[in-house]
Amino acid sequence: MRIGELAKRTAVSVRSLRYYEEQGLLYADRTPGGHRDYPDFAVDRVVHIQELFAAGLCSAKIYQLLPCMRDKDGGPSASATPWLVDELTEERARIDRQVAELLRARDVLDEVITAASRNPLPVPSGS
Repeated sequence: MRIGELAKRTAVSVRSLRYYEEQGLLYADRTPGGHRDYPDFAVDRVVHIQELFAAGLCSAKIYQLLPCMRDKDGGPSASATPWLVDELTEERARIDRQVAELLRARDVLDEVITAASRNPLPVPSGS
């Protein structure tokens, strides 16, 4: 499939797809006219790349992990190794730290909301 179709099917910009290719995360054959021709599994690959980016992984880490993941379901492939377990455990710990920080921030906001609800300040009039 051409890059425009892949972009449409994944809701990912053409620019991002080109970036993924530059980073070695995605590949395409070339037609005789020089156009990119992506295999059908590229849709699943792009979805997994997006998920990994959303989880906060950088492209270099994703590049290391993708060969250890199946494209269709994102599960571990036959090439998954104990190294993958270590890497993913590290990433999970990082995400857990971020979740804890967000929960602390939410608690502070809840306290401010509660205090402001009990003792509302007057609303400033128009200037």
